[in-house]
This record gives sequence, C-alpha cells and structure tokens, in this order.
Amino acid sequence: MNKTWIVALETYLRQVKSWSFVILVVSPFLMLAVSLGVGYMSATSGSNTDKIAVISNNPALRKQFISTNKDDISQKVTTTNTAKRKVADDKLAGYLQLSVTNQQVSARYYSKESMDSSLKLSVENFLNKNQQALNVQNAKLSSGQMKSLSQQPIFKQHIKQSSSSNDIVKIASFWILVFVIYMVLITYSSVTAQEIASEKGTKIMEIIFSSTKASKYFIGKITGVMMVILTQILVYIIGGYVFYEILRRISTFRKVFDQYQSLIKPIIGNLLNVNLVYLFLGVIIYTIVSAFSGALVAKPEDAPKAAQPAIYLGMLAFFLTFPFQSNATGLVVKILSYVPFFSSYFMPLRIINNEAGALEISLSLLVLVLTIVLFAWYISRIYEGLILQTDDSSFWKRLKRGLSYQS
Repeated sequence: MNKTWIVALETYLRQVKSWSFVILVVSPFLMLAVSLGVGYMSATSGSNTDKIAVISNNPALRKQFISTNKDDISQKVTTTNTAKRKVADDKLAGYLQLSVTNQQVSARYYSKESMDSSLKLSVENFLNKNQQALNVQNAKLSSGQMKSLSQQPIFKQHIKQSSSSNDIVKIASFWILVFVIYMVLITYSSVTAQEIASEKGTKIMEIIFSSTKASKYFIGKITGVMMVILTQILVYIIGGYVFYEILRRISTFRKVFDQYQSLIKPIIGNLLNVNLVYLFLGVIIYTIVSAFSGALVAKPEDAPKAAQPAIYLGMLAFFLTFPFQSNATGLVVKILSYVPFFSSYFMPLRIINNEAGALEISLSLLVLVLTIVLFAWYISRIYEGLILQTDDSSFWKRLKRGLSYQS
C-alpha cells in the first residue's frame, strides 16, 4: 500500500507542478477577470453621465442622502455652478438641491431629462422620512404618542418563481454542468492516455515491476490522477466563491447580482450538489478508459492517438444529451441515467429538472462507483501484460493478448 501511495503522490506532484496544469486551472479565472475588467471599465468610463450631484446648504442633510444613494451620486461636485457646468457638458445627468426652509424639507432637480424612476422613489422616501421627523419634533409629542406614531406596517412578499424563470435556471444549469464535465473529461483523458503511453516499451517499467506489482502501480497512477482532478475542482469552487464575493462588493456588478439573484442562486445550487459528485466520478471512469487505451498503443510515438477511444465515447455522451435537454422525463434519459459513461450526463439532467428521487440517485451512483472499482481492479490485473507489449502488431491482437494476461 505504501508503494501505491508513493506512485500516487509522485503522479500528483508531477501533474500539479506542470505548466499545463497551472495554465488549465488559472486560464478560466484570467479570462473571467479580463472580461469583467473590460465590462467594468466600459461601465465606469461613462458612469458620471448616469450620476447626479447633490447640493445643499445643510451638510448633514446632504451627507444623509448620499449615504443611502452612493452608487447614484457624484460626491465631488458640491457647488451649484460646478453642477450646472457638468450638466451642460453631459458629464452629469443632473443635480439635486436639498434644503430645509420654515420647517419644510424640499428638493429641486435640474436636468435635461427626467430623473430615473428608482432614484426618484428614493428621493421621495428620503423627503417623507425627514419631513416626518421634523413634524414629530415640532409637535412636541409625549413618549406614548411617539411610540404610537412609530408603529410600522408589515409588508412581506411571497414570490412564486415563474415557469419561464425556472426554465432559464434549468437550461443554464444543464449547459454549464455538461460543458464543464466534457471539458474536464477531454483534458484528463488526453493527459492520462499520453502519460501511460509514453511509458510504453521503456526499460524503467520492467525495473519498476520488479520492485512492485503492476496492479499497485496502476492503482497508484489512477489515484494520483484522481487527486489532481479533485484539486482542480476544489480550486474552481474556492476561486469561484472568491470571485463571487468580490463582484458582490463592487457597485457596478452588485446591481446585476441584486437584479438576477433569483436566477443566480438556483443555478449555483444546481452545480454545488450531488451533480458535483457525478462530475468527479464521470471524469474518473473516462480517465480509466484512457489509461487502458494508453497501455494498448504499440509505441510511445502513438501516445497522441491513445486518448481517442475515451474522447469519442465522451463526445457521444455529450452530443446525445442535446435532444433531451428539455425532455428529462423521456425513457432514454431514464435508462441512460443508470448506464456508466452516460449517467454523469443524464442523471444530473434529471436532478436539475427534479425528476429523480433519492433512491434513484443512490442506485445510479452505486452502479457508477461499482463500475469504476471493478473496471480499475480488472485493468490493474492485466496492466503488466498491456504495458510491456512492445511488438508492432495490430490493435486487436494487442488487446486480445492483454485481456488474456493473468498476473
């Protein structure tokens, strides 16, 4: 067992230290950062044209209004003349004059266009709140009367998500999940197949097999790759969470998050549940197929071709999901959600559409896990016979000879 873990650790460290792994992990975040940066700059470059200035002879009143409307206010403009000039030059949407005269709060807005409806509502609420405070102060009411006036009404929203919103959530969740599974699967199928194939016919393999069993070596290889895949998934989850929290704190993006929160949260929920387990296990079973294919090539020069069987099988499963993205109740979907190599695509489709119960999910996972274990165990038993074949015979002869080998 120690030798198995040594192989696993060596495989893991070699993979995570490679530039290809670093680029693979970092590139999505770089692309996201660049696209968001461009969006942020384009949004903020003309942001002042959507903002207003607040002018007031009462600094406390101005400060109070700005504190509740920071995203809509250009705080640097403090005088009427400056505000007029910037409005004329189209550098401000307008300016708001706040004042308190004869115990009455007033606001006057100057602009070329009407005030935005949401900001207008905010101004009206602000005026009502401050006017009420002045009225209460001038009325000199008792504590009991003050308590009665401070009583607030109750308003609660009970929102049932529309079917169109549900459809958007389901479709978006499906495409994100399927695309991630496919991309990670293709990547690790190629990496694993080429790594195994590159060892073909080397003397070092004979030396390794003289000190440890080929089965332990193979299991160690697969375990190491599993650790690499798990590392990448964890990096994506943690990195995605960090990006999410950063964007929520940037005013330019916070509005978008607030507006589409009813869509964003369900999509994230569909990704960070049992579907993540299907992603991991789906990549593992295709990785084992790739290792098997890599061990069957005739010589190391054929390594680029080694991943083709796993890639073609993955492509078949990937494209087979297209006709059923809106038909999670179909008989084909139900059958394939229990079939290894296909269940990682089709059971998440059913889960996203709430068409699979806990028992069905458990049974599907059990079949998938057992297939992975048995498949890995069987290949580990014949691995020595596969990897040590060096003759340039046909693929079927090498396959037949390898399957008939007994360690």
